[in-house]
Amino acid sequence: MGFLDIILFIVYVALFYIFFRWRRKRIQNPLLQRYHYWAFWAKIFATFAITIFNFYISPGDSTILFYTEGVNIYKLILKDAMHFKWLWLPGQDFDLTYVYNYGNVGYFPNPANYFIIKTVAIFSFFGFGRYSVIQLFFSMIAFSGIWKLFYFFYELYPTLHKRLAVAILFFPTVLFWSSGILKDPICMGMLGWLTWSIYQGIHKKKNPVRNLIIAGISGYILGIVKPYILFAYLPFYILFIILTNIHLIKNTVLKGVAFVFIIAFSIGGFLLISDRLEEEMGFFAIEKLAESVKAQQRGFINMSDIAESSFSLGVEYDGSAGSLVRIAPAAINATLFRPYIWESKKVSTLLSSLESLMLMFFTLYVFYRAGPIRFFRLIIQKPMILFCFTYSIMFSLFIGATTLNFGTLVRYKIPAIPFYLIALILILHFSTSKKIRPAGKGGPSVVSE
Repeated sequence: MGFLDIILFIVYVALFYIFFRWRRKRIQNPLLQRYHYWAFWAKIFATFAITIFNFYISPGDSTILFYTEGVNIYKLILKDAMHFKWLWLPGQDFDLTYVYNYGNVGYFPNPANYFIIKTVAIFSFFGFGRYSVIQLFFSMIAFSGIWKLFYFFYELYPTLHKRLAVAILFFPTVLFWSSGILKDPICMGMLGWLTWSIYQGIHKKKNPVRNLIIAGISGYILGIVKPYILFAYLPFYILFIILTNIHLIKNTVLKGVAFVFIIAFSIGGFLLISDRLEEEMGFFAIEKLAESVKAQQRGFINMSDIAESSFSLGVEYDGSAGSLVRIAPAAINATLFRPYIWESKKVSTLLSSLESLMLMFFTLYVFYRAGPIRFFRLIIQKPMILFCFTYSIMFSLFIGATTLNFGTLVRYKIPAIPFYLIALILILHFSTSKKIRPAGKGGPSVVSE
């Protein structure tokens, strides 16, 4: 990364600033304008920081695989327009004689890896193949979706704006790892757009065609890059959408029957989605979860001798349902609260451990303030808390069970962290607030402060 990268980075930051300032003028709420402004600059700082980290401190997939091979395709296209075909053909059809680094050959058949490589190639036409500029493009995709996620929660709970901003826009791990040339920024961006567009199109019935198209595109990209996020998230979110409308049923008995039906429908939908993904796209089916977990664990165990940040859950997994139940507490704990401070061997891991420690203290604080009974009662009673908590816990279980390396875990867990924090924030606020007032006629309930 040379002097030209720095100059172009500054130029493109200015261009993105002008674009988002134009978008910000369409926001009528001055408070949201300020959050948008500071979230943008926080993202720019995170992009600069992760650029230095990836390029000089800890080179990995960002530089060795995605950037190298993406720019290679970009240069091939500049030499011969016939190479444009590599932008729409699947990775398994790529002519491996054109691979820049032969050590990357094994990554091309994977749809997720090849999607990021192609995205880098496309952005190279706009960023002159410069690493810092392409990093910025990825970060801005993430920023646009994360902002939509914040807006979604703000509309429902405007009085909690400060807490929501910390959980979604400014939480260090999420801010840092959702930047740069990685899968994670794309996933966070698409997750935000998916959440926003489904809620706007289905629940609020605003521009349903446009929003469902956005939801379809976001879900499709998410399904390519990290499909397990999609079918871990979607059933719980759909459950939330349905439960928010159950208040229309006045009869208590009918409401109970409807609730049971919704749970059954959501479980069935989860199974259908996972089976469909396996059938059509080769993603993990739910019945192959045990095999997937064991395979992932074997991979990390085999690397444990060379991976400085590898760890053990302390619980053996044999592939059975009972074993999955036994491993669940350790896996969830690993995702949300590890690495512990004494497990930190690098500066980056130490910072992550301090963040995890604060998350643990906040969890214990909320549990203490709410009390065990009210804590779990609110999870069941409030559709939003149920959605955020169940999704983040289920996601943490899968990630914690399959990812036995702290360096990887800290990136993989970021789609769960904002939702887990929001669940705690809502439990704390509902348990300590005496009054809940409606946001407006037909609108969601808003907690008074």
